[in-house]
Amino acid sequence: MPEKLHTIWRDWRGFVLFIAVMLVFRSAIADWNQVPSGSMQPTILIGDRIVVDKLAYDLRVPFTLQRLARWHEPERGDVVTFPSPKDEQLLVKRIVGIPGDVISLKDNVLTINGETATYTTLEGEAVPAGAVHGPYRFRYLRESILGSERMIMLEPASLVSGITSFGPVTVPQGQFLMLGDNRDNSHDSRYIGFVSRDRILGRAETVAFSLDYDNYYRPRSERFFAPLSGSDLLAETHLP
Repeated sequence: MPEKLHTIWRDWRGFVLFIAVMLVFRSAIADWNQVPSGSMQPTILIGDRIVVDKLAYDLRVPFTLQRLARWHEPERGDVVTFPSPKDEQLLVKRIVGIPGDVISLKDNVLTINGETATYTTLEGEAVPAGAVHGPYRFRYLRESILGSERMIMLEPASLVSGITSFGPVTVPQGQFLMLGDNRDNSHDSRYIGFVSRDRILGRAETVAFSLDYDNYYRPRSERFFAPLSGSDLLAETHLP
């Protein structure tokens, strides 16, 4: 039996070592995650395969949340992955609040540290205060606040059943407040609470490739290798 095991190891050791190296690489350096839900639409679409930089903030012991070194702190506006503090499910959300921020949401209008976000349509038309929701099934708006912007997705007020208002709340030290860009359909900090710094695994950087599940898995070629920070791409993408 030992001789047989030795033969198996000799024949397969290259493959086994390759798998081991790949697992360590994906755990501690970079990973690619499939997106099965629409909670980050329109920034990340269902069927996107995103690349996550796991060295963006620190170096972890592979397969654990233990840090060996830290060099950057997550910033407001970063899209990050983390295991949910509720059920350990891997989530991807946007950091909206960093430690010390005072945040409120009123009818889906975001306020951070006393500054209220402005909203414009894809065409750049300003949306008056109190008119964030519209008569459409879905609405795509550019949200600008504290020098950063992103596209968000909203449902008309008559269809909304989730949490559209909260706060003001102060983000505790060592914690972050997460929201999905699909504001009316995202299981984020409104439901799971603040997310600790130690849970943040990495920063989502790029769409590696994308498949349209509703159209026979047709490739969305316009999204291949597209940076998630490229807001201009969102206006050109075939939004749901």
